[in-house]
Amino acid sequence: MIKTVVIDDDPIVTLSLKTILEAGNNIEVPACGTDGKEAAELYEKYLPDVLLMDIRMKDMTGIDAAEIILKKYPEARILFLTTFSDDEYILKALELGVKGYILKQDFDGIEAAVIAVTEGQNVFGSQITSRLTGMVQRGGSFDPESLGISRKELEIIAEVAKGLSNREIAARLYLSEGTIRNYISNILLKLNLRDRTQLAVFYYENIRD
Repeated sequence: MIKTVVIDDDPIVTLSLKTILEAGNNIEVPACGTDGKEAAELYEKYLPDVLLMDIRMKDMTGIDAAEIILKKYPEARILFLTTFSDDEYILKALELGVKGYILKQDFDGIEAAVIAVTEGQNVFGSQITSRLTGMVQRGGSFDPESLGISRKELEIIAEVAKGLSNREIAARLYLSEGTIRNYISNILLKLNLRDRTQLAVFYYENIRD
C-alpha cells in the first residue's frame, strides 16, 4: 500500500482526495492536514510514501513546508496539487526538487500521479510542461565535454526532461533499465544535481535549443 498524506486548506477537497485515493486497492491516507505547518508535522509523524499538498495555504504555504521537509528528508516525495499555475510557484517547486506539480483540473488523474511518483517518475501536468520552455532561458555556457558528459548521456538527459521513466528511456534507447539507472546516477554526480527534477530544469536552462 502507498501511504499518502493529503494537505489542503479546504476540508471538502481533502475529504474528496482521501475518498478518491482510497477507492482503489493501492493507496491509503492515514492523515490529512490544512496548512504547511501541519504538513511538516504529519510528514514527521507518518513518513508517508507521498505527500500530496496544495500550495497557497494560510500560515505556511506548501512551498515553505516542502523546503522544510526536503531539508530534513531529501528523499521525500512531494506532489503539489493546486489551482495555481503561477510561473514563480512552478520554478520554485522545480528548484526544491518536488516530484510533481499538477493542477486540480487534472483531478481525475491524481491516483495515477501518486503511483507514478512512487515508481520514481516525475509528474507534471501537460499545462505545466508546455510552459517550461517559456519560463526558463538558455544559459548558453554549458560545455558537456568539460564536464565529461558524453553524447549518449546528453540523449538520456533529454529523455529525462520529457518526464520519461527509466523503463521508457531504456525501451527508446535499446538499453537495459539498470544501465539507464546507472547512467543517470553518473550524470547527477557529474553535474552535482540532486535528482531527476533538477536534471530536467538543468536541461531546459542549459541544453535545450
